[in-house]
Parts: sequence; C-alpha cells; structure tokens
Amino acid sequence: MNTMQDKNIRSGAAAAIGSYVLWGILPLYWKFLQEASAYEILAHRICWSFVFMLGLLFFMKKIANFKQTTKILWQDKKRTFLLFLAALLISVNWFVYIWAVNHARILETSIGYYMNPLVSVFLGMIIFKEKLNFWKKVSLFLAGIGILNMTIQFGTVPWISLLLASSFAFYGALKKMIQLDPIVSITLETFMVLPLAMVYLLYLVGIGESHFGFAYPHVTLLLLSTGVVTAIPLLLFSKGANILPLNVMGFFQYLSPSISLCIGVTVFHEAFSFIHLFSFGFIWLGLLIFSFSERATFRQPSSCS
Repeated sequence: MNTMQDKNIRSGAAAAIGSYVLWGILPLYWKFLQEASAYEILAHRICWSFVFMLGLLFFMKKIANFKQTTKILWQDKKRTFLLFLAALLISVNWFVYIWAVNHARILETSIGYYMNPLVSVFLGMIIFKEKLNFWKKVSLFLAGIGILNMTIQFGTVPWISLLLASSFAFYGALKKMIQLDPIVSITLETFMVLPLAMVYLLYLVGIGESHFGFAYPHVTLLLLSTGVVTAIPLLLFSKGANILPLNVMGFFQYLSPSISLCIGVTVFHEAFSFIHLFSFGFIWLGLLIFSFSERATFRQPSSCS
C-alpha cells in the first residue's frame, strides 16, 4: 500500500513540476511567433485551444459531463455570466503575457506570477471573507514594499506585473465560485470568446495581414500548436493538484516565474539591475513567509486530530 502511495505521490509531483516547467519556458515559444501580433496569436490560441479541448473531452469520455454542465449553466444565468467573465479575464491574461514576452518584458511577467498567490490571498480576504494570520499580512506588506520601490525608482507603475497577477487572481476567484471540472470549464471558456477570435482572424485574412497559411509554414504550425501548448500544462497541473497537498503545490508554483526570470536575463539579455534585485528581494521574502505560513496552516488540523 505504501509503495503504491509513494508511486502516486511521485507521479503527482512529476506532473506538477512538469506543468510549471512548461509554463516557465513558454516565453521561448511566443518568441518564435514574433512575426504575428499578440492579437493574432491570442485569437489562434483561443480557437485551437477550443478544438484541442473538445477533442480531449471525447478522448477522456467527458462529453456527457460537458453536455450536462452546459444544460445546468443554461438554466443558471448567474454562473454563466461568471464563467463569461472568467473567459474574458483569462483572455486578457493570455494577451498581456504574449504581448509582454514579445516586447522584451519577460522580467515583468515573472514579477506578476510571483505576486499572483499574494493577490489571490488578498482577494480571498475581500471576496470570501477569509481570515489572514499575522504572517500572511506580513508577506503582503513585504511584497507591497517591493512593488512600491520599483514604482518610485523607475517612475512608472509595473502595470504588466499588476495586470497579470490581478487578472489571474480574479480568474481563480471566479473559478472557485463556479466550481466546474477544469477541462470542461476551459472548453466552455474558449467557446464563449471563440466568435470574437474567429471574427478577428477573418478580418486579418480580408485585409491580407494574416500569418496563417502556406506563405508562413513555420508560423502556421506554431499557431496550430497553441491549443496543445495551452492544454498539456493544464492537464499536468490538474493531475498534480488532485494528488498533492496544497502546500506542496504552493512551493512548486514558483518554478514557473523563476524559469521565466532566468530566460529573460540569460537568453534575451533583459536588464536586471540592483533596483530589480532589491525589489525582488522583498517579494521573494514575502513569498517565503507566505509559503511557510501556508505549510503551518495545512499541518495544523492533522496535528489536532
């Protein structure tokens, strides 16, 4: 029994690490698509993600669940509206990330995803009335100092970081309210914004500015693969989340922005000054305190039982 459990935990850890590593190296993929605009890449990502996720539902024999969920949502206008908001938020998140990567702003994207768990905690306090312990308040305060320092030193608000962190945090909050199967949910989300994506792609074809076709074979192949690129990390993440404790997943999630940070500095030679290091230091310290606080919270019930 213990051997089976250990294998299960190892497979869950491998899946979780795999998902965050793939998300971490994603900037490399978007860089290969620089010929296309962020709008075009986003539109293709929505279209091919929907196609791939729909095929995945058939393969995983979840199409009945998909139909049942659709019927339930048709009768529940509030949840449908919340899902539509979630679809818009994840689209905004995808667009900002792609745009930032292809405009040499990878460092700011990594800051955004470092900040995301802290923003999620803040939203939990505001929306779900969750209580914050002393150390979580300290972690939020330290991260705030890091962001404020960059704002003052560079004379501009790090809007990319804040937009990425807030859009994904709000997206997560909405998903928590809706409570749907993740694969069914992402299929429905992409379906909801699919008409807008298709209209835009047809518009590009009409004005002769589309990068999809025989004239751009490598770009076309990469655009077609955006559905796979989107779905595989999501599936690995779902497997890991179903097996591993939340505090373990919490530690793994910092792999992604850390890898992106290294890629931005070493591969694409983005500037990483003392100001960045000083500001990142506050954010990293806040995350470290937050993670240990989460670990202690997770362990507390089991020690009392």
